[in-house]
Amino acid sequence: MMQPTILLLKDGTEESQGRGQIISNINACVALVDTLKTTLGPRGSDKMMIGGKDSVTISNDGATIMKLLDIVHPAAKSLVDISLSQDAEVGDGTTSVVVLAGELLKQAKPFVEDGLHTQSIIRGYRKACEMALNQVRELSVSINKGTDAEKRRMLENCAGTALNSKLVSSHKDQFAKMVVDAVLHLDEEDLSLNMIGIKKESGGSLGDSYLVDGVAFKKTFSYAGFEQQPKKIPNPKIVCLNIELELKSEKDNAEIRIDNPEQYQSIVDAEWKIIYEKLDKIVKSGATVILSRLAIGDLATQYFADRGLFCAGRVTDEDLRRVCKSTGAQVQTSVNDLIPSVIGQCGLFEERQVGGSRYNFFLDAPAGKTATILLRGGGDHFIDEAERSIHDAIMITRRAKKHDSVVAGGGAVEMEVSKVLRDHSRTVAGKQQMIIGAFAKALEIIPRQLADNAGFDSTDTLNKLRQRHNQPNGKWFGVDINNDGICDTFETFVWEPALVRLNCFEAATEAACLILSVDETVKNSQAEKPQAGPSMGRGMPQGMAGRGVRAMRGRG
Repeated sequence: MMQPTILLLKDGTEESQGRGQIISNINACVALVDTLKTTLGPRGSDKMMIGGKDSVTISNDGATIMKLLDIVHPAAKSLVDISLSQDAEVGDGTTSVVVLAGELLKQAKPFVEDGLHTQSIIRGYRKACEMALNQVRELSVSINKGTDAEKRRMLENCAGTALNSKLVSSHKDQFAKMVVDAVLHLDEEDLSLNMIGIKKESGGSLGDSYLVDGVAFKKTFSYAGFEQQPKKIPNPKIVCLNIELELKSEKDNAEIRIDNPEQYQSIVDAEWKIIYEKLDKIVKSGATVILSRLAIGDLATQYFADRGLFCAGRVTDEDLRRVCKSTGAQVQTSVNDLIPSVIGQCGLFEERQVGGSRYNFFLDAPAGKTATILLRGGGDHFIDEAERSIHDAIMITRRAKKHDSVVAGGGAVEMEVSKVLRDHSRTVAGKQQMIIGAFAKALEIIPRQLADNAGFDSTDTLNKLRQRHNQPNGKWFGVDINNDGICDTFETFVWEPALVRLNCFEAATEAACLILSVDETVKNSQAEKPQAGPSMGRGMPQGMAGRGVRAMRGRG
């Protein structure tokens, strides 16, 4: 007797499940990793992404590349998510986390093909990840056991390691000191990233970049009378406002009924009186620099210029916040109560020429909890990539300062953890031995790829590393990029916060486990089509709708 066909899903729904689906997901992720892995390390290649309207981005930053790639495969999108989360959490290691996740999936593929249940693989990976995290914590070296000079050197080494693989690596020493100085300017409690401004000005060379101990921002739009204002004010008093200081035109279709011309004149005079009262109150407050989020018109500009004051309107919210944090000013929405406690101060205000633009500088502020990095360079693409590199270095330095433990880079941590896991796997019985061994092998992708990208013989390099890590005092040996071999990367100051490795291992394992746990994909192609509105005459015989319309028109 034939069994009746049971339809659960709509017509046109695509469905794939089972082992084939898991392998398909793994292949998609591995294909994405193959695109990205050549950017890993100091000798990694750059990628050029061309977007809409011919916008070009050149970068080797993993998170930037993953963000710009228009990935449609749903499983591969999870790798984009872990890269962006790594960037938000620690700022560096965005390529490593994707490469490691891809390698974990690649190592799991033979087990899936041989029929091993994915839950066994997931269980083994999670157990191995837990051991790896504990091993990294044991290996980490505390940064706070030393003098201030030693702590600073440690932070500079961490920043230098982050910059090693970037386009600005030729000026690594200069930028590492600049980044550490900027981070040390921040408030110890929150180390807010928003308090470090990065301003880009094309022209000159990368070596012309410098750190401003205070706030600097590009001169805003200015009206007539601006050139008569002072460009250098020692010990200025700064007022920050969120109000417009200009005469407003009447709204469209506004109507005022008057009986005689004198009434019209009184209305005009009232407008001028209001604006002059506002300006007079600002001058009487003793302020010498007036900043506002909103526009400061030509009347106010000339009024302040005549009295030897400086003003700037349409200052961005980010820059105004940094001025307030640095000088102690408070943003005011009214000029009626400009008491001394809401007025900020600093040692010097000055307007200077930087490249082809003029910048406003607020220096020697008493609070001093902000800094600005002025980046120079030949082209816009180059400066944009330099900004991304500086951002990563700042994030790493902040994390190293907050979480006071570091480890050696260059693949040293991965090789040491791989050795420990491989030794442990031999003491485990059953299938889990192979799974933990596969996790250990997957960790070797980092030093292997570093060597490949530098043009070295990766097999030879890996053999030397395995041999050295099995000897006493060999735990910090990693790939020596400069001399085609291996070296103690802790001695050569290739350091990074332990948090980078911890987050990398954990995120990569979770992503791999998530992809392995998906064994079915259901895609409703009908849902992707735009819903059509109800058509006129639906249900009528063909041609009736048209006659109905003509009939209705005829009745008019």
